[in-house]
Amino acid sequence: MPVRTEIQEGDRRSGWKQDPEAVRQDILAAAIAEFAANGLSGARVDDIAAKTRTSKRMIYYYFGDKQRLYEHALEDAYAQVRSGEEELELDHLPPEEALACLVGFTFDHHRSHPDFIRMVMIENVHHAQTLEKSDMIRDLNVAAIDRLAEICARGEAAGVFRPGINPTRLHWQISALSFFNVSNRPTFSALFGNELFTEQGQEALRAEAVRIVLAGVMADGEGQR
Repeated sequence: MPVRTEIQEGDRRSGWKQDPEAVRQDILAAAIAEFAANGLSGARVDDIAAKTRTSKRMIYYYFGDKQRLYEHALEDAYAQVRSGEEELELDHLPPEEALACLVGFTFDHHRSHPDFIRMVMIENVHHAQTLEKSDMIRDLNVAAIDRLAEICARGEAAGVFRPGINPTRLHWQISALSFFNVSNRPTFSALFGNELFTEQGQEALRAEAVRIVLAGVMADGEGQR
């Protein structure tokens, strides 16, 4: 039996060697969790390695050092959000449905990816020093604004959205409603109880977020229908 276990472990290690991208993604997943839990200064590469099926030496091989690993982890966390947005295929929906879908997705994604929220909070503590150096994150977020601008343009052309909507401000509003729900849950719950964070409470907040955003962009009278 021990021999069989060793063989199976050897097979797994061989599989990792044959799939370097899987190794890389495994490391990034563990790194996001570690940085989200302990911050940039408190995270330890030894602990990240312990959560993967690779070694500390291989982490340095793939990413260079802890700072570079943090940069890649931050980029990967942002990429997951934007990738999910792209998969929504909003171009085929009427503009008001497309915007409602995007708001709902953002709320759901942030709620189910608290480590992403913590990574963003950590980056704010560090005054966005890493984010500002990342062309990848900048490009990803330009694409997000462009996506909103396209939805707004379609809505204005159809007469359902008011003219002159600023897509960057709209993105801020959507982010604010979805981000606070995760970032301030511990303090909000401690002060006011956990009612809003039950399944029913979250469904109500999600619906309200969609309603608030749509009400802010609809042409006169459209939001009352």
